[in-house]
Amino acid sequence: MAESFGTDPERYDRSRPSYPEAMVEAIVAAGPGPRVVDVGTGTGIAARQFQAAGCQVLGVEVDPRMAAFARRRGLDVEVAGFEDWEPAGRVFDAVVSGQTWHWVDPVAGAAKAARVLRPGGRLAVFWNVAEPPSDLAEAFADVHRRVLPVSPPALGSAAVGYSPFTAKAIDGIRQAGVFGEPEEWRFDWARTYTRDEWLDQLPTSGVAARLPAAELDEVLAGTGAAVDAVGGHFVMRYTAVVVTARRDQQPHGVVRR
Repeated sequence: MAESFGTDPERYDRSRPSYPEAMVEAIVAAGPGPRVVDVGTGTGIAARQFQAAGCQVLGVEVDPRMAAFARRRGLDVEVAGFEDWEPAGRVFDAVVSGQTWHWVDPVAGAAKAARVLRPGGRLAVFWNVAEPPSDLAEAFADVHRRVLPVSPPALGSAAVGYSPFTAKAIDGIRQAGVFGEPEEWRFDWARTYTRDEWLDQLPTSGVAARLPAAELDEVLAGTGAAVDAVGGHFVMRYTAVVVTARRDQQPHGVVRR
């Protein structure tokens, strides 16, 4: 599933949601400086926001197709899994990761972050959690149950919970042994989608990208009909959930077992 996101990086970049400016500003303000590593930078959606906030951003991305797209958009990107990435002695003020940290080993990832962060540096990993209007959530779920009765939770609905992701991130940070107590920040925001905009992003989800063409077409048709039934557009409420911690003054590489 992780390898499916790079099949159409242009669609991914234009259709995936960005993050609230207040979240980016809070992370930047909590760090000691402008040097940032963006883990799983993808096409650079979050990285460009941190650049716009005055940061010097280095992306680390495992998928060369996504990395190539991000480079074309002006980002500096190195191709590697974060756990295996070699920082070559470089030190940063923040390590961030948007919509990606659940693909990283939480303990090894936090330990690598501690290795590259200066004392007082900030680790901040975050996800957009979507909550469609209740009537649409049920309609989307009905489409999903009809077409994909034995697959994971409904595409495009808030049924895919993020609490396991945040819990694993918090546990990994604690086990790394060189961070202060993790905090969870939340930033509410919203975006209006037209029918076409919502259908454009739907195939970029990990589940949808792996569907046979006929099943994906049926999901898109049913989802489009549901949006048409509410007037052809809707407001998606999002919560950007951040797990963050400050690297303390202990030596690098200390991992509690």
